Formats: sequence, structure tokens, C-alpha cells
Amino acid sequence: MSDVTTKTILEVSRLTVSFERATGSTTVVNDVSFEVLEGETLGIVGESGCGKTVTVLSILGLLPETGTIDSGKMIFEGRDLAKLSVEEIRKVRGSKIAMIFQDPLSALHPLLPISTQICEVTMLHRGFNRDEARLHAVRMLELVGIPDAEKRIDAYPHEFSGGMRQRIMIAIALSCEPTLLLADEPTTALDVTTQAQILNLIRTLNPKFKTSTVLVTHDLGIVAQMTDRVAVMYGGRILEIAKTSDLFRAPSNPYTKALLKSVPDPSVGRIEDLYQIPGTADFSVVTHGCAFALRCNRAEQSCREELPELEQVSEGHYSRCHFAKEEYLSNQSKH
Repeated sequence: MSDVTTKTILEVSRLTVSFERATGSTTVVNDVSFEVLEGETLGIVGESGCGKTVTVLSILGLLPETGTIDSGKMIFEGRDLAKLSVEEIRKVRGSKIAMIFQDPLSALHPLLPISTQICEVTMLHRGFNRDEARLHAVRMLELVGIPDAEKRIDAYPHEFSGGMRQRIMIAIALSCEPTLLLADEPTTALDVTTQAQILNLIRTLNPKFKTSTVLVTHDLGIVAQMTDRVAVMYGGRILEIAKTSDLFRAPSNPYTKALLKSVPDPSVGRIEDLYQIPGTADFSVVTHGCAFALRCNRAEQSCREELPELEQVSEGHYSRCHFAKEEYLSNQSKH
């Protein structure tokens, strides 16, 4: 993990995003706030549909046409990204802030060779001519571990394996040495061995390029391995945010506790049923209280009627739960 300093690279404040549907407008990201510090990796974790991908897409202005940022600020280098014009955000995208998408086969253009897709980034943002861009592209491919990079640079995406395509996506993302890297489930479609290689590559290259990272994932094992801090999302809201070590040692939200309990423990020598969170995550249900109340084993009537605030339970550790301090003290006492 990176040595974290106090300089803030990105500050997201009260971000709310909705999608327009035939049945009306649906809020998918609700009053989300967090910051990314220089040199750190912030993990955003949660079940599918909780709003984590929409959050990072909002940062780069990549929401689909039906998506709208209703309110909030995203301050990066003194400017609110939410207020930038299309042309202004394009100058930031790929240059200052880069993204690694979940499916590289969909993100890469199938009809263009890799050379074109890497070179266009540095020609646009760094002013390289074609020869300079090609030379830099070969170096980047070598850096991310593509064998025979000089020979394979003119190959097409389908001629590479899934792991190699993701390496190419990382090469493109880091070509302009961005300040901030957004990685959206970068290892989901990869086998375990390739997944470990890609994660190790990101962890190794981030200090080299002095890049801060927001890592979106549903895998708590990756969170434990890769991140300095982690934000847990559910129903479009952040339910808990803390240093990774603190969150694993003393979770202060019932949802976080349930997620951690759902992870298989290899240290247990006997076979036992894996814990499953009761019910299903239906984020279309509108509630005035806590979104997790319908599945929470300690929810009371107040939880269903009154939305809890994001409360500080210790230094740098916040939880959105009416019983946050009780949960924190209870779990801390076990260690």
C-alpha cells in the first residue's frame, strides 16, 4: 500500500445521481461524500446495483444519456468536475483522470489496432507526434508485461487474451501519467492467477506514476489486499468509510459486518455453511430510513422511519447506523 499524505486529490461532496425511466426518475447515488488522498488507494465496495460504478462514471462525465447529476460537487485541482463543459471534461479525461473499465473487450475498439488506441491518447493530451507516440506506446506495453511489444503493437484486441487486454487498458490509462486512476472491477472476468497478476501490476505501477486510485469492487479479499481506506455502499449511500485495517478489525455497521461474515474463512478447518445475508438487495424500494433496514437483523422501527447520519465512531472511521458506536465498541472489544 501507498504512503498516504494529507493532500486531497479529489473531494466528492453530497453527490446525488438519478436515472430517468419510463416509470419516472430513480435516484441511484444518494448524498455520497468521500475524498481521495494523494498516493492512496480508496476502495468502494458493495453489492451489484448499489451505485459504486455510477459514482465513478459521474466523476469522468461518462453517465449515459438517461443519467443526471442532480446535486453535489466533485472538486479536482480546484475545479468542480460536475460544472465542466463537454470540451473541458474531455481535456481532463485520459490526461489527469484515467479509467480502467471492467470489460476490456468492450472498452477497446474491435476494429482498430492497439497501436492506434494507445497513440491517440498521448497525441491528444501530450502533444506527441506519431513516431513519439508509437515509441511511448511500445514502452508502456513493455512496462505492463506484454511480450514482444514492438511486434504485437499493431495487433487487434481479439488477438490478445483477457488478461493481456486488461494490461493494455492499464497501459492506455497510465500513458499520460494521470493524477487519479479509476478502476472499475478491473479483474472480474479474469481467472484467479491472472487477477493476482493484474492487481500486483496496478499496485506496483501506482507509486511509479505517483497516481492515486479509486478501486471499485465487490471482492473483500481484493479490498484487504489493495486499499488504504474503504467505503462501503448500499442502496446508493455510503454506510461506512474507514481505514481498511480499522474496518476489518472493528466494523461499525451491520451491513459491513454481514459482508465480512459472508467471506469464506480458509483458517476454519471444518466445512460449514457460508453465511448469507437475509433477503435480497432490492434498491428500487424507496424508504425514509436506512436502506439496509429490511435485511438487518438488529433493525428497529426507528431504522425504517429515520435515516441515520454518517457518524464518526473513531478517528477517520464513520458509519451510517443508529447503533454505530455500539457496533464499533462491541467489535473492537473482540480484538
